[in-house]
Amino acid sequence: MRLKDKVALITGGSSGIGRETALLFAKEGAAVVVADVNDVAGQETADLIKAQGGQAVYVRADVSKAADCENMVAVAEQTFGKLNVVFNNAGIMHSDDDNAVTTEESVWDLTMNINVKGVFFGCKYAIPALRRAGGGSIINTASFVALLGAATPQVAYTASKGAVLSMSRELAVIHARENIRVNALCPGPLRTELLMKFLNTEEKKQRRLVHIPMGRFGEAKEMAYAVLYLASDESSYVTGTEFLVDGGITAAYVTPE
Repeated sequence: MRLKDKVALITGGSSGIGRETALLFAKEGAAVVVADVNDVAGQETADLIKAQGGQAVYVRADVSKAADCENMVAVAEQTFGKLNVVFNNAGIMHSDDDNAVTTEESVWDLTMNINVKGVFFGCKYAIPALRRAGGGSIINTASFVALLGAATPQVAYTASKGAVLSMSRELAVIHARENIRVNALCPGPLRTELLMKFLNTEEKKQRRLVHIPMGRFGEAKEMAYAVLYLASDESSYVTGTEFLVDGGITAAYVTPE
């Protein structure tokens, strides 16, 4: 078991990458704190883990609110006695996110509050807990668009993920001597509800797929296995990375025939 005796906190744990990672972490021996704003689906994730014989608790947390993030860390320590792994995964991709001219300020602010401030708060309140545990691993969900411009305009989302990558690098450097590792997971386009709601026409889907050498969208479970590696002691010398799991999209500038 690759996470035996570890305690992990996962935000956005009600669906997609968050749920798949929570289930996988539990199978690998971790006690899991599932944080989300979707109470029904978040509790369902925790119940699925318990049904498989694992340990889990659900806590409601709006990651854009400092008090909620402070509380979710407190719940982890109070329930399981420590915190070893933090997966700051909660994020949004707003349907009205477009180019700089047409995107409303409110869409920009909401995206930044959840995608960037949420990661900042997750780190702000988790790092002291990781110190108390003698170190640990933080994984922040960025995106391949932190490195490339998106084929479909989504300026707020793209900017937010660039910020997550930069923040992860800096925190990795600051805390490297404390046995606290920080890495940014950079998924390629995934077949998750978050992206599929955004790519809501066949034309939009094809505009993405044409850039992916593997010719398909990734799956949430494929991201979960990458997060598992970054959370485990197998990645003990890995910090400050842009951990790309993208089907080759950032390696290509033309589409293979």
